[in-house]
Amino acid sequence: MVWVRSEYAGELAVVLAWLSALLPWNITYSTLSGVGSVLFVRFPFFQVRYVFGISISEAAAVMTPLGALSYQEGQSIAVAYQAWAVGAAVVGAAVALSLALYLAEERVEAAFDAVRAMGALLSLAGVVLTVATWLLWTRGFPGLPIPVGVVLLYLFGGALLVARRE
Repeated sequence: MVWVRSEYAGELAVVLAWLSALLPWNITYSTLSGVGSVLFVRFPFFQVRYVFGISISEAAAVMTPLGALSYQEGQSIAVAYQAWAVGAAVVGAAVALSLALYLAEERVEAAFDAVRAMGALLSLAGVVLTVATWLLWTRGFPGLPIPVGVVLLYLFGGALLVARRE
């Protein structure tokens, strides 16, 4: 069974890279003592934190992986934020490859199999962000992190890795 036709594999690789950059890899709903309920939606390049029960101007905050890592410096979960930063860099490499594919597909494909490289990058991002999710869960971050986008990264990467190339 062929999931990806070879003539569309390059275009699919570009689209899947951008979807990977735009979809949240992790969603966590937590109840923190003294603060109340907090929702974290983590995308590869930023996170949105929303605290329920206070004014919206104070409730919502946006942070980059490096900003979140700086905020957690010295805490046991800082290593999870380090893994997130590495995952963001891998997704960033996939987006850079997608731009190269979009702008000069024939030249890029002549140099190497960019579709398989994209599949490898998205799969690697899935592995790294799985580690980040596991570290959030085991290092005492309250709530259960749900790896929504991580599952999609594995599916996207796998589809590109098994694409029939002619």
